[in-house]
Amino acid sequence: MRQSIGQVAIVVRDYDEALEFYVGVLGFNLIEDTPIPTQRKRWVVVAPPGGANSSRLLLARAVGNEQSSHIGNQTGGRVFLFLYSDDFWPDFQAYKSKGIVFVREPKEEEYGTVAVFKDLYGNLWDLLELRAPRFQAG
Repeated sequence: MRQSIGQVAIVVRDYDEALEFYVGVLGFNLIEDTPIPTQRKRWVVVAPPGGANSSRLLLARAVGNEQSSHIGNQTGGRVFLFLYSDDFWPDFQAYKSKGIVFVREPKEEEYGTVAVFKDLYGNLWDLLELRAPRFQAG
Protein backbone atom coordinates (compact mmCIF):
# COMPACT_ATOMS: atom_id res chain seq x y z
CA MET A 1 0.00 0.00 0.00
CA ARG A 2 1.24 3.50 -0.85
CA GLN A 3 -0.15 6.51 1.00
CA SER A 4 0.66 10.19 1.27
CA ILE A 5 -0.80 13.27 2.90
CA GLY A 6 -2.50 15.19 0.13
CA GLN A 7 -3.73 18.32 1.90
CA VAL A 8 -3.59 20.02 5.25
CA ALA A 9 -6.35 22.45 6.16
CA ILE A 10 -5.30 25.77 7.61
CA VAL A 11 -7.99 27.96 9.17
CA VAL A 12 -7.98 31.47 7.69
CA ARG A 13 -9.99 34.62 8.32
CA ASP A 14 -10.72 35.44 4.67
CA TYR A 15 -10.05 33.60 1.41
CA ASP A 16 -8.80 36.58 -0.58
CA GLU A 17 -6.61 37.86 2.26
CA ALA A 18 -5.05 34.39 2.59
CA LEU A 19 -4.53 34.11 -1.18
CA GLU A 20 -2.83 37.50 -1.23
CA PHE A 21 -0.34 36.18 1.32
CA TYR A 22 0.21 32.59 0.19
CA VAL A 23 0.19 33.31 -3.55
CA GLY A 24 1.21 36.98 -3.63
CA VAL A 25 3.91 36.98 -0.94
CA LEU A 26 5.10 33.38 -0.49
CA GLY A 27 4.78 32.68 -4.22
CA PHE A 28 2.65 29.56 -3.86
CA ASN A 29 0.61 28.36 -6.85
CA LEU A 30 -3.17 28.52 -6.79
CA ILE A 31 -4.27 24.96 -7.52
CA GLU A 32 -8.02 25.36 -7.11
CA ASP A 33 -10.55 28.03 -6.16
CA THR A 34 -14.04 26.58 -6.51
CA PRO A 35 -17.12 28.29 -5.08
CA ILE A 36 -19.53 26.11 -3.09
CA PRO A 37 -22.63 28.35 -3.03
CA THR A 38 -24.82 25.94 -1.08
CA GLN A 39 -22.39 26.14 1.86
CA ARG A 40 -21.37 29.79 1.31
CA LYS A 41 -17.71 28.83 1.07
CA ARG A 42 -14.93 28.13 -1.41
CA TRP A 43 -12.61 25.18 -1.91
CA VAL A 44 -9.25 26.98 -2.11
CA VAL A 45 -6.05 24.95 -2.49
CA VAL A 46 -2.49 26.27 -2.81
CA ALA A 47 0.91 24.60 -3.10
CA PRO A 48 4.52 25.79 -3.07
CA PRO A 49 6.17 26.23 -6.46
CA GLY A 50 7.29 22.86 -7.75
CA GLY A 51 5.04 21.16 -5.20
CA ALA A 52 1.80 20.76 -7.16
CA ASN A 53 2.02 16.97 -6.85
CA SER A 54 3.03 16.95 -3.19
CA SER A 55 1.24 18.14 -0.06
CA ARG A 56 -1.06 21.10 -0.49
CA LEU A 57 -2.76 23.61 1.78
CA LEU A 58 -6.53 23.90 1.90
CA LEU A 59 -7.33 27.46 2.94
CA ALA A 60 -10.43 26.94 5.07
CA ARG A 61 -12.33 30.07 6.10
CA ALA A 62 -13.24 29.92 9.76
CA VAL A 63 -16.92 29.65 10.59
CA GLY A 64 -18.05 30.62 14.06
CA ASN A 65 -16.23 31.59 17.23
CA GLU A 66 -14.63 28.19 17.90
CA GLN A 67 -12.86 28.00 14.54
CA SER A 68 -12.03 31.72 14.55
CA SER A 69 -10.34 31.35 17.92
CA HIS A 70 -7.75 29.04 16.33
CA ILE A 71 -6.70 31.31 13.47
CA GLY A 72 -2.96 31.82 13.83
CA ASN A 73 -2.59 29.35 16.67
CA GLN A 74 -3.47 25.99 15.19
CA THR A 75 -0.72 24.16 17.09
CA GLY A 76 -0.53 26.04 20.37
CA GLY A 77 2.50 28.11 19.38
CA ARG A 78 4.64 25.28 17.96
CA VAL A 79 6.02 25.32 14.45
CA PHE A 80 3.09 24.21 12.34
CA LEU A 81 4.36 23.64 8.80
CA PHE A 82 7.73 22.89 7.25
CA LEU A 83 8.48 24.55 3.92
CA TYR A 84 11.36 22.73 2.24
CA SER A 85 13.63 24.70 -0.05
CA ASP A 86 16.28 23.45 -2.44
CA ASP A 87 18.07 26.82 -2.21
CA PHE A 88 17.60 28.30 1.27
CA TRP A 89 19.43 31.63 1.07
CA PRO A 90 17.71 33.10 -2.01
CA ASP A 91 14.32 32.03 -0.59
CA PHE A 92 15.16 33.52 2.81
CA GLN A 93 16.28 36.83 1.26
CA ALA A 94 13.23 36.99 -1.02
CA TYR A 95 10.86 36.45 1.88
CA LYS A 96 12.62 39.04 4.04
CA SER A 97 12.40 41.57 1.21
CA LYS A 98 8.64 40.92 1.01
CA GLY A 99 8.20 41.67 4.71
CA ILE A 100 8.01 38.13 6.07
CA VAL A 101 8.76 38.21 9.81
CA PHE A 102 11.37 35.68 10.89
CA VAL A 103 11.16 34.92 14.59
CA ARG A 104 14.30 32.75 14.51
CA GLU A 105 17.14 33.74 12.25
CA PRO A 106 18.85 31.16 10.01
CA LYS A 107 20.84 28.51 11.78
CA GLU A 108 23.00 25.69 10.52
CA GLU A 109 21.88 22.46 12.13
CA GLU A 110 23.11 18.91 11.65
CA TYR A 111 20.10 18.22 9.43
CA GLY A 112 20.27 21.45 7.38
CA THR A 113 19.71 25.20 7.34
CA VAL A 114 16.56 26.44 9.07
CA ALA A 115 14.79 29.67 10.03
CA VAL A 116 11.34 30.16 11.55
CA PHE A 117 8.84 32.64 10.14
CA LYS A 118 5.25 33.70 10.83
CA ASP A 119 2.49 33.59 8.27
CA LEU A 120 0.00 36.45 8.07
CA TYR A 121 -1.99 35.03 10.99
CA GLY A 122 0.94 34.17 13.26
CA ASN A 123 1.28 30.44 12.56
CA LEU A 124 4.92 29.40 12.75
CA TRP A 125 6.69 27.80 9.79
CA ASP A 126 10.17 26.36 9.31
CA LEU A 127 11.91 27.38 6.11
CA LEU A 128 14.27 24.46 5.73
CA GLU A 129 16.92 23.21 3.34
CA LEU A 130 17.78 19.66 4.31
CA ARG A 131 21.38 18.57 4.17
CA ALA A 132 22.16 15.44 2.22
CA PRO A 133 22.55 12.53 4.64
CA ARG A 134 26.12 11.65 5.49
CA PHE A 135 27.00 8.00 5.52
CA GLN A 136 29.98 6.75 7.40
CA ALA A 137 31.93 3.79 6.17
CA GLY A 138 32.19 1.25 8.84
